[in-house]
Amino acid sequence: MSASTTSTLAKSAAGKVPATVITGFLGAGKTTLIRGLLEKAEGRRLALIINEFGDVGIDGDILRACGNPTCTEDDVIELANGCLCCTVADDFVPAIEKLLARPDPPEHIVIETSGLALPKPLVQAFHWPAIKTRVTVDGVIAVVDASAAAEGRFAPDPAALEAQRDAAGTVDHETPIEEVFEDQLLCADLIVVNKTDLVAAGDLARVEELIRGALTHTVGRDAKLVHASQGAVDPLVLLGVGAAAEDDLANRPSHHDDEEGHDHDDFTSFVVELPSQPDPARLAMTLEKVAALHGVLRLKGFIDVPGKPMRLLVQGVGTRIQTHYDRLWKPGEERRSRLVVIGETGLDRDAVTRAVVG
Repeated sequence: MSASTTSTLAKSAAGKVPATVITGFLGAGKTTLIRGLLEKAEGRRLALIINEFGDVGIDGDILRACGNPTCTEDDVIELANGCLCCTVADDFVPAIEKLLARPDPPEHIVIETSGLALPKPLVQAFHWPAIKTRVTVDGVIAVVDASAAAEGRFAPDPAALEAQRDAAGTVDHETPIEEVFEDQLLCADLIVVNKTDLVAAGDLARVEELIRGALTHTVGRDAKLVHASQGAVDPLVLLGVGAAAEDDLANRPSHHDDEEGHDHDDFTSFVVELPSQPDPARLAMTLEKVAALHGVLRLKGFIDVPGKPMRLLVQGVGTRIQTHYDRLWKPGEERRSRLVVIGETGLDRDAVTRAVVG
């Protein structure tokens, strides 16, 4: 990115600091997208606000391990155990104020919501007096896991949904997953259809049909779609959108517009502590079986493998389990093995823990 391009992107309407909200369902690839963005920052001052649904901050730790000079400890603010859409006053606004108060304030703020967060209440928060005149929402980016969408995770029967829209103009959702997924799309200025390398051309076309079906609810604007593999998107596409989304809320409908508030009682999260794992391949097979048997939506965490100087990162979306060594264990760092498990309410914590620990 050239110096002139960097200077142009850093500017926004009325001299406000631009902020990009990155949303997307559990496991869509938001953190990978942000890591790629950091790798191509070329000296630009970026600050990150990372929010997760659960007690352990995995995504923030992944980003801190990127080894990029644009991503220091001070550049990452982690807000765990909650959703920004529910904790605006207590968590989000103070986090923004903290970044703006730095001697070298960021040129751009990137906000990663939890996979279960609704982006619209967060965008509304940019009208709070403390930040209204200082920050603007440059754009809302929704990341979609093409493979999960093709498997029917968000709409088991797209044709039936389309028929229902044609007949009644509305859709009655059977699962909270579908509502969260659609709310994220309806607020977006840009939709990144990620993991396209995992789906066939015909499945990808059906995923795009599903997305465009959801976007028929929007009025007066149309989100752009881009394809990505492993979250690789040019920063010039992600930053500098210039949407000022906080001033365009009427064109970003939500299933929760008529509610005074909302909660996440449909979902649950807990942490499983494991002993050291000498056989990562066997662990991955175990986790795949556990996810299939119990309907686990998301697994992620770090594992200690005896004899290995690096920690093992585990990422699971449904029954798709991936592992790789992400960084060296730090001197004096406790080599703990912990997995965050997320599922719908009713997920049997004890049974999952027993099956994972063995």
